[in-house]
Amino acid sequence: MEVDRDTAAAILAAVPQQPPFRFIDDILGVDGERIAGTYRFREDEYFYRGHFPGRPVTPGVILLETMAQTGVVAFGLYLFMQHGGRGGQALGDRITLFTFADNVEFSGVVRPGERVVVKAEKIYFRRLALKVQAVMERENGEVVCSAVLAGMAV
Repeated sequence: MEVDRDTAAAILAAVPQQPPFRFIDDILGVDGERIAGTYRFREDEYFYRGHFPGRPVTPGVILLETMAQTGVVAFGLYLFMQHGGRGGQALGDRITLFTFADNVEFSGVVRPGERVVVKAEKIYFRRLALKVQAVMERENGEVVCSAVLAGMAV
């Protein structure tokens, strides 16, 4: 699974979430069945101030959102492009909404400064709806969390 930089740039440009609520830095690879992307949690992220001051931990809901932005939003945009979407104009007309999470399991914490890798594998893509099995890992491959996620383009 590889991705050319032009495709990665087009997908990232179409992701509607923006700072401070954007949790995808790069796409490592994507094809019709799976995607992998990265995000580094900066030490100055807004949510660390109040989430265990002095011992900050990334909130689980942010980890889930991070998986959704790569596994549902970015992957959904790519699949839309591959199934008839044309360029930025067609992508700009669509917003991929995260609509479902199941079997969510947290098996580690993510601290400020850590870089995570999100991997998602397609369960189905039909009628602009996407369901994936997603996992978040540390750079060393240790799993931090996993979930079944879904979303749809509107």
